[in-house]
Amino acid sequence: MIQLDPREQTQAKTQPTTQSRETSTAARETSLTSSVSQWLKPILYFLGRRVVMPFYFRQLQVTGQENIPRTGPVILAPTHRSRWDALVIPYAAGKPVTGRDLRFMVTANECEGLQGWFIRHMGGFPVDTNHPKIGSIRHSVELLRSGEALVMFPEGNIFRDGKVNPLKPGIARIALQVASSQPGIELKIVPISICYSQPVPHRGSEVKVNIGSPLVVASYGSKSAKKSAQQLTNDLETALQNLAEDQA
Repeated sequence: MIQLDPREQTQAKTQPTTQSRETSTAARETSLTSSVSQWLKPILYFLGRRVVMPFYFRQLQVTGQENIPRTGPVILAPTHRSRWDALVIPYAAGKPVTGRDLRFMVTANECEGLQGWFIRHMGGFPVDTNHPKIGSIRHSVELLRSGEALVMFPEGNIFRDGKVNPLKPGIARIALQVASSQPGIELKIVPISICYSQPVPHRGSEVKVNIGSPLVVASYGSKSAKKSAQQLTNDLETALQNLAEDQA
C-alpha cells in the first residue's frame, strides 16, 4: 500500500473542507431569494396609506402614475432621499395604485433591524452597492424575466443635497442583460423623482413624487454593451434631472 507523506496526509484532509467552504459560500451568493408576504401585505398597505403616511406628512403629492405599466417587466428607478422612500414608493406605485406587488433591491444596511424585517417580508432583498454580489444581480434578472415590477435606486445610496447624483451603471447593465437574454421582452425603466420639503423629513414635512415617461430598454441594444449601458444610464439621469427641476 502506498503511504502518504505526513504533509500530503494533512493536505488531503483539509482540501475537501476548503472546497466545501468555497462551494457553500458560492451557493449562498447565487441562491438569493425574496418574497411578498400575502398576509402582511394588506395590513401594511392599509396602515401605511391610511395611518402612517397621512399622520407623518402634511401633504403627499403624486403625479404621473399613469406612466407606470400595469403589466410586463418594469424597473422603477427613484431618486433616493430618505429611508422614508421605502414607504413613499409603495404609496405612489404599489398594489392599491397599479395592482402590482413591488420587489425592492435595497442597500444592505437598510435591510437591518425592524425596517429590514418589513422590507424583507414585502419583497425586498439586499445588495452591496460597493461590491454587488452575483446573487443580487442574478435574482434581479430572474424577477424581471418573470415580469415583475422591481424597484432599484440608481444613485445607489441616500443623498440629501437635493441634486441628482451620478447614477450607478448596474441598473442599465441588468436591464440590457434581461433584454438580450430574452428577445422580445418589453422591459421598461420608469424614472421617479422624490422630493421632501426638508433634507431630513420630519413630522409635518411635505413630499412630492413625480413619475416620468418610461424608457424602453429594447431601443438601446444597437451599440456595444458598454456604449448601450452608458447611453441608457445617461438618458435615465437626464430624465431624473428633468423631473427634479419640475418639482423645484
